[in-house]
Amino acid sequence: MSLFARVREDIDSVLERDPAARSRLEVFLCYPGLWAVWIHRVSHRLWGWRLRLLARLLSQVGRFYTGVDIHPGALLGRRLFIDHATGVVIGETSIVGDDVTMYQGVTLGGTGKGHGKRHPTVCDGVFIGNNANLLGNITIGENSRVGAGSVVLSDVPPDSTVVGVPAHIVYRNGERVLITDPHDIKDPLSDSLIALSARVEELEERLGGKPQPAEQFTAEAAEREAYREKLERLRQYVSMGEGI
Repeated sequence: MSLFARVREDIDSVLERDPAARSRLEVFLCYPGLWAVWIHRVSHRLWGWRLRLLARLLSQVGRFYTGVDIHPGALLGRRLFIDHATGVVIGETSIVGDDVTMYQGVTLGGTGKGHGKRHPTVCDGVFIGNNANLLGNITIGENSRVGAGSVVLSDVPPDSTVVGVPAHIVYRNGERVLITDPHDIKDPLSDSLIALSARVEELEERLGGKPQPAEQFTAEAAEREAYREKLERLRQYVSMGEGI
């Protein structure tokens, strides 16, 4: 694919994914995330030619003008869209597939000073929310979504949605994933939750058995329904300031 065809493809992909984009000229002139990707393609080529210092200097120029720090050694696929751009960091051994979308503040980083593959692999069609941190030699499966502010420390299966610190799966293949085992949370407080859960089970056994799951939230559901009915009755009497 020629240089101009690749640029046109990048611009068209932004128009498809960003409702704020109004024209190709606007995307070309006003989207620093695209500039960062284009500059990286040149610096990556220099890196492959072993002109390492020149490649790093060019990447620093791109960082200054775009706010995006992409190491020249990183491998980026086609149609990468970095929206708003500022604060994005992509490490040296990162691999990013095709049709990936990132928002501001995303980090594809390492977890130490080891050598070899030490940064994430992001497969095709992944969406990464703002300020998410993907750390270490992990793989984010195809068409997965990483919630804003999440810290991902382990592999994510394809077609999954992860959120939290550290991140855990909340949706997979379009279905909600319910966490029933505290071990699955992988939170620093997991041990405390496990101990608390064991204590609750012990107390329930002393009181004559564990309540049925369908009965646990009956009272709470009734309260919510009564509250909604009350709001509905009040809505026809409460003025929202019309005519003031």
